[in-house]
Amino acid sequence: GIPNSDSRPHSMDIFLQQLINGLTLGSIYALVALGYTMVYGILGLINFAHGEVVMIGALSSLTFGRWLENSGLPGPLVLLAALLLAALVCMTLGFTFERVAYLPLRNASRLAPLITAIGVSLVLQQLAMLVWGRSYHSVPAWLPAGRHEFLGASFTDVQGVIVAVAALSMAGLMLLVNRTRMGRAMRATAENPAIAGLMGVDTDRMVSLVFVIGSALAALAGVLVSANYGIAHYHMGFILGLKAFTAAVLGGIGNLAGAMVGGVLLGIIEALGAGYIGDLTGGVFGSHYQDVFAFFVLIIVLVFRPSGLLGEKVAERT
Repeated sequence: GIPNSDSRPHSMDIFLQQLINGLTLGSIYALVALGYTMVYGILGLINFAHGEVVMIGALSSLTFGRWLENSGLPGPLVLLAALLLAALVCMTLGFTFERVAYLPLRNASRLAPLITAIGVSLVLQQLAMLVWGRSYHSVPAWLPAGRHEFLGASFTDVQGVIVAVAALSMAGLMLLVNRTRMGRAMRATAENPAIAGLMGVDTDRMVSLVFVIGSALAALAGVLVSANYGIAHYHMGFILGLKAFTAAVLGGIGNLAGAMVGGVLLGIIEALGAGYIGDLTGGVFGSHYQDVFAFFVLIIVLVFRPSGLLGEKVAERT
């Protein structure tokens, strides 16, 4: 038959919509991936508890936000205050676990801190289940609920805020690491802790600082992801953490720019995959299979380019 003249614009609308969705999702992945890549860059440790810190950030911000709702503050200020309080909780958690669980294992084989990180992840999940229960919690719409049209696609105010806040946070982190004295000390510790220590850098303090900054970014990601989906749950950090780890590996773990690129790229791959998988497979697979794409990407990257897209700038230690 004669092709529908509207088919091409329509398919373009879908593509653009999925691109917007992917950019939103990718911004969240990038924020979480930064925590993985910072810790790996300075310690050579994959902190598998990082996804659970995101979950604690989301649930604690929800609790604080509900307390603050009665104060008469407008929604965005309630969310901002809740975010700051949740960030304090997560930063305290990150600092505590670094001191209690990881510091004693600093000179152990790499397997010991990895197993400890998985243990910390399970402990945080169980603690969250005890505090907030097993049920899903709906997140109030503290941000404006406006929707805007753009070239046939649409995006919400929440999506705009997520992309803008993530971009500003990532730019701020890059400035901190590359343009400040503290950042120079962090990079020296990542390059060679022993030499950095001889040059007067307090390497233990730098490691703690990396955990604290990563935990603050995790809290921010938790608030953004719960605002985006409107729900929070004690198990929400597990898959999100694995995907963010995949993003860090995709970009080049240990490389901050790589974590950002990997996060955004993974979000876009996942959104486009979810949008088109039904058409490509004749309806056999639906959009609920989108989680699979992250792990396909991980396998492909590990097989063909284990160092990631931007490689690893951190020196290998012997």
